[in-house]
Amino acid sequence: MKINMSIIVLMMVLILITQTYQQSFPPLFQGLLKALREGLQYSSNEPTDRPIILKEYDFIIVGAGSAGNVIANRLTEIPEWKVLLIEAGCEESIVMDTPILANMIQFTQANWNYKTVPSNEYCLGMNNHQCNFPRGKVMGGSSVLNYMIYTRGHWKDFDNWANMGNTGWDYQNVLKYFKKLEDVQIPRYASDTTYRSTGGYQTITEAPYHSKSAETFVKAGVEMGFPTPDINGQFQIGFSYHQLTMRNGTRCSTSRAYLHPIRDRPNLHVKKYSTVTKILINPKTKVAYGVEFQRKKRKFRVLARKEIILSAGAINSPQLLMLSGIGPREHLEEKGIPVIEDLPVGENLMDHVALGGMSFTMNDKVSIMTHRLLEDPYSINDFLHYHRGPISIPGGTEALAFFDLEDLNNIGGHPDLELLFINGMLSSEATLRKNFGITDEIYDRVYKPNEGVDGITIFPMVLRPKSKGRILLNDVNPFRHPLIYPNYFSDERDLDVLVKGVRLSQKLIIETEAMRGLKTTLLNVSLPGCLNYTFDSDDYWKCHARNLPFTIYHLSGTCKMAPVTDSTCVVDPRLRVKGVKNLRVADASIMPEITASHINSPTIMIGEKASDLIKQDWNVEIELF
Repeated sequence: MKINMSIIVLMMVLILITQTYQQSFPPLFQGLLKALREGLQYSSNEPTDRPIILKEYDFIIVGAGSAGNVIANRLTEIPEWKVLLIEAGCEESIVMDTPILANMIQFTQANWNYKTVPSNEYCLGMNNHQCNFPRGKVMGGSSVLNYMIYTRGHWKDFDNWANMGNTGWDYQNVLKYFKKLEDVQIPRYASDTTYRSTGGYQTITEAPYHSKSAETFVKAGVEMGFPTPDINGQFQIGFSYHQLTMRNGTRCSTSRAYLHPIRDRPNLHVKKYSTVTKILINPKTKVAYGVEFQRKKRKFRVLARKEIILSAGAINSPQLLMLSGIGPREHLEEKGIPVIEDLPVGENLMDHVALGGMSFTMNDKVSIMTHRLLEDPYSINDFLHYHRGPISIPGGTEALAFFDLEDLNNIGGHPDLELLFINGMLSSEATLRKNFGITDEIYDRVYKPNEGVDGITIFPMVLRPKSKGRILLNDVNPFRHPLIYPNYFSDERDLDVLVKGVRLSQKLIIETEAMRGLKTTLLNVSLPGCLNYTFDSDDYWKCHARNLPFTIYHLSGTCKMAPVTDSTCVVDPRLRVKGVKNLRVADASIMPEITASHINSPTIMIGEKASDLIKQDWNVEIELF
C-alpha cells in the first residue's frame, strides 16, 4: 500500500505530541493509533493512479475538482462508457481534511499558488500589490482548500440565469439537482423535503462544536431582529451557523463524497500528477478528439470517442481553451496561437471580495488559535477519538449573516452583503498573514502589537459584485501561470456595499447586549496607506478595502454560459463550447453571474446537471425527478 507523505507527517507530529503528554494524559496514545488507522484506511479509499492508460476513452474529464468528480461518478454509471479523469495534483489525505488546518493547506503542493497581476487600485497592502489566489491542485480540487461552507444561493440567482437565455437553469430546475446531490444530516433542516434532501453523495452537516463567541454572534443577530433561517431553504436573510461539506467532524470533499464510493468501478481510470497542456481539435472540422498531457516531463496523448469535458476551474479552464486556439482572436494572434474559434474566453471574471482585517479584540480567552489547540491535550484527544471539539471548526470560521441592503427587513430578500464571522484575528495565526500576503509594514503597525490577544474578525463581503475582471495568457507555455486581473472596485458601488457592511458590523458589536458581554473593542489603528483619511470615516474604509481586499476563493464566470446568439457566449446552455464539437466546460467558470453564496455548492450542482445533459445528448435515458 502506498502511504501518502502527509500521513507520515501526521504520524511524526502526533508521536511528538503524544510523547509530550504521555505521562500526564495517556489516552492520547490510543488516539494516535486511531488516527493512524484512519489515515491508512483513507489513503486506500481514493481511486488509485492508473499506471497504464488506454489510447482512447469515451469521455475525458480534465480536473478532479468540485464538478469533475461528480461528472466522473455519474458518467461511469453507464457500464459501457470508459472514462478517464485527469488531475494535475496530488492525492487528498486525512491531514487535509482536518478542519482547523484549512488555512494551512495553502502552503502545500495542493495549491496552484496563483497571484494577481500587480495593481495600483487594489491589493495595495499585499506584497508587490498582488493578491494570492489559492486554487486546489489535488484530488477534490478547491473543495479541499476551501472552508467547507455550503450555501446554494437565492432563487433569483438562477432565475436570472434563465432570463439571460439559459434555458433549463431556472431555480425550479436546479433545485432538483441541489436536492439530488446532498445528504443533509441536520435533522431540523432535513425534514423540509420541499427544499432539502437526504441520500445524496455529498454530506452536509454543522460543525460538532460551536464556540462561545460564535454563539454570541448569532444571538446578537437575533437581538437585532433578524431570523435564523435554513440558508439553503426557502429564505436566506438572517444569521446562521455554517452548514458544511463535512462528515463525522472532518472535511467531505467531492473526492471523498463522489469518488471514494466508486473507487472500484472498472470503467473509471484516474491519472494524477498529470497536467493537460492542450485540447486536440481538428482545425477544419472543429471537432475536439483528444488531449495532450504531461507527467514527470513525459508527454502523452489520449483520444476521446465522444467528448472532452473541462472541469479545471475558473482559471485553468479558460487558460487551456486559449492554449488550444479558443479565445479572443486578437489576444491569441498576439501570442502566436492559431485561432480555431474566436470567443470571449477569460472575460467576465467574478469573485466575492471582502474587506479584510476588520478585527475586534476581546477580554475573554475564547479565540480559536491553532497553536493553542495543539498545546491542549484535551482538544487533541477529543478530536482524535471523537472528531469533535474546536479542532472541528473549519479554519476558525463558524457563522455568517446575509443581508439585502435595499430592504433589511425583507426575509425573502436577495442578499447582496454577507458578514463572515471568524473566531480570531490576523494576529492570532502566523499562517493567516502569509495566506493573504500582507506586507510587513501593515502587519507590524496594525496587527503585531496584538499578537496573542483574543479577538474576532468580521469580513464584510460583496455578494453581487458589479466589478468584473479577466484572465489572459502570459505566454504559450502551459506551465506559466496566466495573467489574472480581478479588477476589484472598478465599479465603486462594490465599495459602498463594504462600507455598509462595516456599519452593520459595528452596530452588531456596539448595540447588542450579547456582543457587549464579550467586551469587544474595534482595533482602531489606521493602515499605513490610509493615514490621509480620518479613521472610521467612509473614505477610510474604502481605502482599507483597496489595501486589504480578501478573496473568498469564489472565482467564476470566465467561460460564460449564454445563448449562442449572444456575443458574450463561450458555452451554450448545454455547456457545449460554441463552434466546437465534442467539447464542454462544466465548472464555476460557466456562471453568467456569480451566485449570492459560497460557490462550492452551485459548482457541485453544475456537475450534477452537466452529467444529465451529457447523458441526454448521447441518448441515455435519465432519471426523472
